[in-house]
Amino acid sequence: MDYIAVLSYEHLDNSMFLNAFTKALSRKEKRGIILHEDSEYTDRLIQTGMMREDARIRAVKDLNHRLVALFADQGISTIGLNGYQKELISYGESGISVDAGQFARFPDHPVLLLSNLIHHSGSEKPFFAPLAELTVSLKNSLGIDETILFSTDDQSSVIKGDFPMSISPGTLRQKELETHVPEGFRNRQESFILTSADLF
Repeated sequence: MDYIAVLSYEHLDNSMFLNAFTKALSRKEKRGIILHEDSEYTDRLIQTGMMREDARIRAVKDLNHRLVALFADQGISTIGLNGYQKELISYGESGISVDAGQFARFPDHPVLLLSNLIHHSGSEKPFFAPLAELTVSLKNSLGIDETILFSTDDQSSVIKGDFPMSISPGTLRQKELETHVPEGFRNRQESFILTSADLF
């Protein structure tokens, strides 16, 4: 695996972003993991009377299927997985653990689309892993060097600025972090690449 690309809450109900991202993904030659969480669809399910936790689980699973279908429309072969399946990724007393052996057995060519819904060793229900922590665990366990985040600024695909840009701790001022970086990744100590969907 060459990279982890993170689709955060802010992106996943944005059809313009997803269409641009999918087209860029279809041109990408490197092999990577696309990581996602839930979206505003969770709130719409809650409005139908579902409990929040059940709504989040349903939203993440449905979104994984929808993204696989969206990628297929662009001819992108994709393996869609939730992290709890076959205990691929687990959460326990020592934190998040990744079964690197299972990842090594995946075929080389299809894109791997992975949700943050992982196995919880102390519960029958899955655990929603914070994207930033899950990204670090995957990078460390699988030896992946590159993390790619996408600007949360709606104008980033119109005003491309300096994208893609390499971000290290302290590179961006607080206002820039709040404008461009998904909330869970602000003020962390890991480096990443910040870009827009069409420049992915």
